Amino acid sequence: MRNLCKSAVCLLCVSALLWFVSSVQGEPEKAASASSAKKSVSIPAEVKQALSEFNSLIGGWRGVGMIKRNSRKGAWSEKAEWVWKFDPQQSGIAYEVQDGKFLKSALLSYDPKQKTYQLSTVLPDGTTRDYSGTLQKDSLVLESKPDQEGAIFRISIRRLNEKRTLVLFEQRNQGQSFYYRLAEVGYTRAGTRLAAPGSGGPECIVTGGAGTIAVSYQGKTYYVCCSGCKQAFEDDPETFIAEAKQKAAERRKQQSR
Repeated sequence: MRNLCKSAVCLLCVSALLWFVSSVQGEPEKAASASSAKKSVSIPAEVKQALSEFNSLIGGWRGVGMIKRNSRKGAWSEKAEWVWKFDPQQSGIAYEVQDGKFLKSALLSYDPKQKTYQLSTVLPDGTTRDYSGTLQKDSLVLESKPDQEGAIFRISIRRLNEKRTLVLFEQRNQGQSFYYRLAEVGYTRAGTRLAAPGSGGPECIVTGGAGTIAVSYQGKTYYVCCSGCKQAFEDDPETFIAEAKQKAAERRKQQSR
């Protein structure tokens, strides 16, 4: 009987030891998994460079939409915000519109193979429409494919200066070469921009735009341009700090030539 009890006790001890060892070994794997999941999505350098062209849009805007230019008939007010988005499914610059008549939201991305910008939009009624296009001087001109009725839509985003932006909505029928105006939204920046790229002010450590939000890591302060970049930096600060150091080194190298 004693031998049986001893055997049972030994078996329990061995089982407990094996459970403890497996638990300890599993913790690093869980930590590594959590750390990996927390890593932010890295946007390819060519794509980030192309989208950085629109860093001046980042932030909040107040808009007035007009069906006819200089006519208050049918006019409306809306608010919009441009913010960087780092997501496994879709990364780019998000364009969120409040009380808009032609757009509810959109995501601006870049196709390095086609060398074109892509704009995936959600309309106020919840339907979607995709555009593609190129940068033409100071305007980004994007065109949709024909819909079931043969209508083709165009969006032109024109940056007048740091505080003024125009978004023009147009349409034409398939087979026609000219567009007719649907509406235009004139945006004025909400609030004051703290800094502009190249002005000597803070620079966003994630995208290189104007740094307007302070973040910290290991006791040092850095700046980001929007909530999307803030989240990306907090998820993976060391990657963005390393990229910023590399950019600074390349900049110094070019200046010394």
